[in-house]
Amino acid sequence: MLILITNDDGIMAPGLRVLHDLAIQLAGPKGEVWTVAPQSEQSGVGHCISYTKPVLLHQYAARKFAVEGSPADCILAGLNDLLPQRPDLVLSGVNKGNNSAENTVYSGTIGAVSYTHLRAHETRG
Repeated sequence: MLILITNDDGIMAPGLRVLHDLAIQLAGPKGEVWTVAPQSEQSGVGHCISYTKPVLLHQYAARKFAVEGSPADCILAGLNDLLPQRPDLVLSGVNKGNNSAENTVYSGTIGAVSYTHLRAHETRG
């Protein structure tokens, strides 16, 4: 299983390490987990994408990248530039913020996963 993970708290967030450990277990011994997360905190950016400036990538380790941009930028970089194929699963979180009720409207965590869903339908035609 190929899994892509992200968050809105940044590449060094403790919750991302928790999510990575859970994703490794879920992917199994033959699976891969790719991390593409914002370089810095991006809470509250919703579905924001960068289209007027270059999005810079920084590689931290094999299959671990930081993006100078939003969580949706991270998903775009993962899907279009980094992963060898479409992931079987995309996970976003575990973060310190609340992603319930009206907070889902502007949540970067929710925005990343929502954007993945939109891109999947867009590429199918």
